[in-house]
Amino acid sequence: MKYNRIRPFNTADTYPEQNLSNDLCQAVVANNMVFLRGQIGQDLDTRESVGIGDVKVQAEKAMSNIAMLMEEAGGSLEDIVKVTVYLTDIRYREAVYNVMGKWLKGVFPVSTGLVVEALARPEWLVEIDATAVLSDK
Repeated sequence: MKYNRIRPFNTADTYPEQNLSNDLCQAVVANNMVFLRGQIGQDLDTRESVGIGDVKVQAEKAMSNIAMLMEEAGGSLEDIVKVTVYLTDIRYREAVYNVMGKWLKGVFPVSTGLVVEALARPEWLVEIDATAVLSDK
């Protein structure tokens, strides 16, 4: 079985302040399925955090990243079948789900939402990951 690994990177580049060295990627396409890495308020090209202190801006960037990665995987947001949302504060739920709902209007994926103590960096307030099934075109 062959996999298409999209945007490979090493965690040493993403988290230089941490003693890590893991080879990962932003997305994997396998058997018409797309598995996305959890997306946060970070520019995928520069690795710069955006929207520090603003969960809505971070959610917009996460969804923008998801849309871009889905396109790079040969699909679109309409192919998403599941999302998982990680929030560092339950009070962020409404803002994040409104942003996500705008991007996924009419898609109807299943969704799981979790409140967690923290994400990989203290400035990140929300992380959204997605799984998709590419339609036969």
